[in-house]
Amino acid sequence: MAATMHAFADGAELARKLADNVAASLAAAITARGTATVAVSGGSTPKRFFQELSTRDLDWAKVTVTLVDERFVPADNPRSNHLLVAENLLQNKAKAANFLPLYQAAASVEDAAKLASDATATIGNPFDVAILGMGGDGHTASFFPGGSNLKAALDPKTPRGIITMEADGAGELRLTFTFSSLQDAKLLVLHIEGDSKKDVLTKAEGAGDEAEMPIRAILRRAASPVEVYWAP
Repeated sequence: MAATMHAFADGAELARKLADNVAASLAAAITARGTATVAVSGGSTPKRFFQELSTRDLDWAKVTVTLVDERFVPADNPRSNHLLVAENLLQNKAKAANFLPLYQAAASVEDAAKLASDATATIGNPFDVAILGMGGDGHTASFFPGGSNLKAALDPKTPRGIITMEADGAGELRLTFTFSSLQDAKLLVLHIEGDSKKDVLTKAEGAGDEAEMPIRAILRRAASPVEVYWAP
């Protein structure tokens, strides 16, 4: 399904507009069924968006926030996506939200993935909102080129839930929702900033193997339309 590009003058405008859209989607879900779910990405790009979203008027106690992916590190580790969300999104009005982390204190990353799958199974499917990022190598979530479980992670037949990932470009071991968990979110967003990321997206939209640039799986096979939010 073709992606729709939403281009903004700068990152501040993008953050405001994306926060408005996400808040409206979550409010609609709360009106429809009494709860709402959102899965967000890590990295430095979403900080300003998180801060904007945290100020929006929502019945946050009815919103469940989780992560698209996570490093296998404790929540207080500076590279933890949990810490990023806690410091930037779960503030202000959004303090009342329910947060389901992916990292679990387990003996192995495989055990942690099982615990995280069990915990997040309570959320229900599909997500109301899923917000993805993208790396310069074309990875999204923890779908890394050359990743140990990349084939399974991108296989639509792999059940919803959390899978492990190890890759040269990943640094730490990773926990990531599978493609099947993310691709049918009611609002599916790819948030990227900078001219270099736009160039990567242009390349990904061309011919080539999904294993080379895993974001292609989302762009080509997601059941929901992909809304690209970009600013220079």
